[in-house]
Amino acid sequence: MTYYTEYSSPLGKLLLAATDAGLCGVYFQEGHKYFKGTQAWQPAGAHHHLQETARQLDEYFAGRRAVFELPLDMSGTAFQKSVWQELVQLPYGDSTSYRTIAQRLGNPKAVRAVGSAIGRNPVCIIVPCHRVLGTSGSLAGYAGGLERKRYLLAHERNCTSGT
Repeated sequence: MTYYTEYSSPLGKLLLAATDAGLCGVYFQEGHKYFKGTQAWQPAGAHHHLQETARQLDEYFAGRRAVFELPLDMSGTAFQKSVWQELVQLPYGDSTSYRTIAQRLGNPKAVRAVGSAIGRNPVCIIVPCHRVLGTSGSLAGYAGGLERKRYLLAHERNCTSGT
């Protein structure tokens, strides 16, 4: 069973989704199809993983949290999960490139595959795909749109420089 609730963020409404095992989705609400697959979804704002996610997101947006400490229950291929694990290791306020992630995974030619895996990240912000830039340092695609990516990068930069 997947449980969900809405969360109001400075970037608009997010849909938070969790199983009993952990957080499985953080999605920007508009234009996204959450209810994919055959798995049943049930509204449950009181679910402990959803409440804890909302609390940690509040702290993040207030500039008081740099690292999320949440159990994750993300579905994906072994390769996607290895890319997402690399994302979780990216320091707050820092950024990297698709190429660097491919190199860290030992497959420097897998830049496009890394980009595809990042594009399928079901847990935005928590698994910080917004910290990945093009090789030249340019902003590259983001499921929530480039304005949100700019906001998240600036938010982290500003909170890091203020400490």
